[in-house]
Amino acid sequence: MWSNIYQSMLSYIKMTTVWDVLDILIVAYVIYKALVFIRDTRALNLLKGIGVIFVIMQLSYFMSLNAVNFILRNAMQVGVLAILIVFQPEFRRALERVGRQSIGKWFNLEEQTDHVIKAQIITQVVRAAENLSKSRIGGLIVLERETKMGDIISTGVRLGAEISAELLVNIFIPKTPLHDGAVIIRENRIEAAACFLPLSQNPNLSKELGTRHRAGLGISEDSDALVVIVSEETGRISVAQDGDLQVGLNGETLTKFLTSTFVRQKDKMFKRNLLNWKERNK
Repeated sequence: MWSNIYQSMLSYIKMTTVWDVLDILIVAYVIYKALVFIRDTRALNLLKGIGVIFVIMQLSYFMSLNAVNFILRNAMQVGVLAILIVFQPEFRRALERVGRQSIGKWFNLEEQTDHVIKAQIITQVVRAAENLSKSRIGGLIVLERETKMGDIISTGVRLGAEISAELLVNIFIPKTPLHDGAVIIRENRIEAAACFLPLSQNPNLSKELGTRHRAGLGISEDSDALVVIVSEETGRISVAQDGDLQVGLNGETLTKFLTSTFVRQKDKMFKRNLLNWKERNK
């Protein structure tokens, strides 16, 4: 048997041409790029669900569960059309992204200094939080991570501005047009301001927490975002993550917290470099 398998594989290899290899590499690359894009969108969880349904459908076929297989097979056919309709905005953004990217970026020929960019973001956010705290000005800054918050951004005013502590502080100055609401930071830009966040529904929260803290906790419950909150009454700095609230932070502890969470957990060397960069640029 093994001899037959070996002979079959050898014959296929002999029939393979350079163009066949190129064809496979192109398809693999396109699939890889699609998975990278989908990883940061809502479609990831949907694809996981489709994968589970597909496995169950195959098992039902092998086990001769004809009724189950019939239902799942037809559901998959309708599901393809549903995906195109539900995720039409994501498909459009993907095509727009392809059109905006240079050839170098598409093929990863341009190295991205992510550690410097993230360090700069943390530096500016911490400086802004410290200044807001000293001036007793309320602030609500959301750092978007894997969960995209396009629906939250659409409730505010789009800025697309470069991140700076001065701009962040100025946004939250009382009685200015954008002070009421949250600032959303996406990648290395201030994407929007005056955004409305969902309030936490946790019944066990302290009655002392105001609307700003409840909003920060609310968005952290619904996403993996990091939320920096500055109390207007006390000037106290807090951070919300995964529905938990870290309170009483200062510039140093806030920097350490954001460094350890804003950077991917698996990249420890990345985090050490980020902290070293911070120390050198104090």
